[in-house]
Amino acid sequence: MKSTLGLSATSLSLTDQVIRVATGVALLTVSAKVQVPFWPVPMTLQVAALMMIAATYGMRLGTSTMAAYLAAGAAGLPVFAGTPEKGIGLAYMMGTSGGYLAGFLVATVIVGYAADKLPKMALWPAMLAGLAAIYALGLAWLAQFAPDGKLLAWGFTPFIAGDLVKITLAAVVVLGAPAALIAKIRGTASDA
Repeated sequence: MKSTLGLSATSLSLTDQVIRVATGVALLTVSAKVQVPFWPVPMTLQVAALMMIAATYGMRLGTSTMAAYLAAGAAGLPVFAGTPEKGIGLAYMMGTSGGYLAGFLVATVIVGYAADKLPKMALWPAMLAGLAAIYALGLAWLAQFAPDGKLLAWGFTPFIAGDLVKITLAAVVVLGAPAALIAKIRGTASDA
């Protein structure tokens, strides 16, 4: 029997699901606002939070959480990195960060699916695939704003080392968490 992070269907009440989604949105918001000194640019903890939420909540609850986060931002709440200073709402989402935000949703689906259906050791590769989706959508969108020859310098090179560290730490935390804790967070029965 393969060891997954939680294959069983959720048994959470609607109230418990709403509480988890709200908690996830709050965690994503805080992680977007916290800056950690890193070279060559400071980084937020948003990618780490996203990966941990997707891995612990699974695809359905994780995707609901990310959709709620994006909806809160679209509605004008200052949940994203650099808001309200760099704008809010749809105007912010249509700016240079828009593709990365769309990539967050795709990454949540990828990592959440892996957490639900694949062996535990597939989690870090799934996080890597999720990160690739974030960068693919982010860079594709950013290309319309970046001057010729500056796309990677603006949207990839300064961030990739930090993001690789963040997904590695997220995988270690989730994989190191007791199975009973993950099951409690997800509202699932333990596979063991």
